[in-house]
Amino acid sequence: MAKVVLKNVSKVFGKENLILDNINLEIRDEEFFTIVGPSGCGKSTILNLIAGLEEVSSGEIFFDGQKVNHLPPAKRDVAMVFQSYALYPHKNVFENIAFPLRTKKYPKEKIKEKVEEISQLLGIGNLLKRKPKELSGGERQRVALGRAMVRKPKVFLLDEPLSNLDAKLRVYMRVELKRLHSDIKITTIYVTHDQAEALSLSDIVAILTNGKIQQTGEPNFIYNNPANKIVAEFVGSPTMNFFDGEIVEQKGRIALKFSFSDLFDLMGKPLSEKKEVILGIRPENVIISMTKKERYFEGKIFAVEPLGDRAYVDILWSQQRLKAEVPPDFVGEINEAIYFTFEPSKYHLFDKKTGEAIKAGVSRLWRDL
Repeated sequence: MAKVVLKNVSKVFGKENLILDNINLEIRDEEFFTIVGPSGCGKSTILNLIAGLEEVSSGEIFFDGQKVNHLPPAKRDVAMVFQSYALYPHKNVFENIAFPLRTKKYPKEKIKEKVEEISQLLGIGNLLKRKPKELSGGERQRVALGRAMVRKPKVFLLDEPLSNLDAKLRVYMRVELKRLHSDIKITTIYVTHDQAEALSLSDIVAILTNGKIQQTGEPNFIYNNPANKIVAEFVGSPTMNFFDGEIVEQKGRIALKFSFSDLFDLMGKPLSEKKEVILGIRPENVIISMTKKERYFEGKIFAVEPLGDRAYVDILWSQQRLKAEVPPDFVGEINEAIYFTFEPSKYHLFDKKTGEAIKAGVSRLWRDL
C-alpha cells in the first residue's frame, strides 16, 4: 500500500501544449481517490505520470515519501486497468490473470493459488477456462481487474474502466468496485468523466478541468459547497440553475437584484461591497406551488419531464429558464402559471468576474423591499 503525492506537477506536450498545470494532490494510503472531469482535461495523463508511462515536465511525484520521478514503470509497483480491458484474446481467463505472476517467475503452485483466490473474490472462478471472446463485458472487466490485483500492487490505477459497459451494468459494477476496495484495501486512483461514478465510489474526489484542479474534497462536501461556478456546473445532474444579478442595499437590507428586476433577500452575513454575482440553485432546492403564494416568484411552465421516480419541470421566468425537481405525479400544462421559491440556505453565490464562490449565509425571498 502507498501514500501518493503529486507536488507542483505540470505536463507539456511539444513546446506549448500545456496539458496539466501545477497539479497538487495527496492520495492517502488505502484511499479510493477519484479524478473526474470532461474529456480531454488531462485525467488519463495524471494516471500515466503516476504509473511512469509519461515523464513529468516539472514537479515531483512521491510514493510513501520516496520520489519516483526517475523510476521506470516496473519499479513503481503499480497496476493499471484500462477502459479497453486489454486482455490477451488467445489466452484463457486463468492465463490472463496469471500473466503478471509468470513474468515475475512465481512458482506454478503459487500462481495457481493466487489466481484462484482472486477469481473467487471477483466471482469468476467458474470462467477460468474461457477465452475473452466467450465473456460478457462485465466478466471481461472482472478479468482485467483480477490481472491487475493478483500481485497486490502498491497502487491501483483505473482509467475509465466502466465506460464500455451498458448503463445497467455500470451501476452494478460501481457497487462491486466499492465492495472490492473495502476488501483489498489498496490505494486506488480512479479516473472518470462520469460524476455519478465519482460521487458514489470515492472517499475523495478531485475536479479537473482545463488541466487544473478546481476542488478536492469528500463527495458530499463538493456537491453542497462547490468552490466555484465550474464545479457547481459540472457536479450534479441536472446541472445547477444560474442567474445573473447584482448585490444591492435597499431599506437597510442586503439583496440580490436580478437582471429582470426581482429581488432575492440575503439574510446572512452582509457583503462588504456591491458586486456583480451569479446566483446558483439546484433543481431539488426549488419549491413549487400551482397556486399563488405570498413572496413566491411567478413563471410559466415551459415543459415537464417525467422520469418515473421523479419529474422535472422547466419554468420560463422573465425569459430565463429554471429547472425544478417535482414529485412523479406532478401535473401541469405548457404555459400554465406556476409559482416557486427557493429553500433557505440552499442557494449559492459566485463572483461574476472570477467565478469563485461567495459565502453569504441563509436567505429568503423578498419581493417588496
